[in-house]
Amino acid sequence: MIRKVFKKNKKKSKIDKFIKKYNIPREFLSVNRKAITRGLLIGIFWGFIPMPFQMLAVLAMTPFLRFNVPIAISMVWLSNPVTMPFMYYMEYHTGAFFLGKPHLHVELTMEWFQHNMANIFIPLYAGTLIYAILVSVGVYYGVNWLWIHSVKKEKRHAKRKQNSKK
Repeated sequence: MIRKVFKKNKKKSKIDKFIKKYNIPREFLSVNRKAITRGLLIGIFWGFIPMPFQMLAVLAMTPFLRFNVPIAISMVWLSNPVTMPFMYYMEYHTGAFFLGKPHLHVELTMEWFQHNMANIFIPLYAGTLIYAILVSVGVYYGVNWLWIHSVKKEKRHAKRKQNSKK
């Protein structure tokens, strides 16, 4: 379905001129199942990691993997200033649970974070890795499955339509 939208607009566009001018590999903007699912995997993974410059981490992976870069960069923004406190709070509690550490009462003040950073750092990143891996891999396989079944359904529908015309 999404393929049809992108294939309709196959004319020479500003994007094509931009790609040609700056010699950007076409795979970084391709719209196919592998590129999209890899972009989702990478973007969501880095989106869960509490660090500055998450988008640069995505871009640093481009020489090693071929994926849709705009999708990956947009997925990083799932962790935005509105969602970050909830995500990191959930990740901290999950990490503390799996490490068997006592849960601290979290206060959203700079003083509290300065005094407790050493206590929350390890549980936060343990929980972060759990969520980053589970959610990104889950989304990767989920979208992959949905894409494959969507294409199969589309082919069955086209075959039925062709058989009904006969």
